[in-house]
Amino acid sequence: QLVQSGGGLVQAGGSLRLSCAASGRTFSSLAMGWFRQAPGKEREFVGAIWSVGSIYYTKSVDSVKGRFTISRDNAKNMVFLQMNSLKPEDTAVYYCASREGGLRLYSRDYDYWGQGTQVTVSS
Repeated sequence: QLVQSGGGLVQAGGSLRLSCAASGRTFSSLAMGWFRQAPGKEREFVGAIWSVGSIYYTKSVDSVKGRFTISRDNAKNMVFLQMNSLKPEDTAVYYCASREGGLRLYSRDYDYWGQGTQVTVSS
């Protein structure tokens, strides 16, 4: 089960942090992804993180590189999406998702999903 928190309304240029808490004892082996879906658009990949021991692998879409940072705390079973320099086009419902194994870019490759949280960036 994935439970999200954070999100809300922010002005352009502002920051928000999304959190996603996972239940279960195998969190450290999970790849965690962040997706977003804007009104009238398909769900799109934002980024993902996977850890193997002390090595962390991340991948993010070009449109958020340098602005969004994905991190995780395996001790707390949590993953985070720090969003800086937000733009109106970042407005969407954001979802966290999990899967066993490595990083994937497509929503169909993820098994469990959070409830979604609205992020609205005003201009």
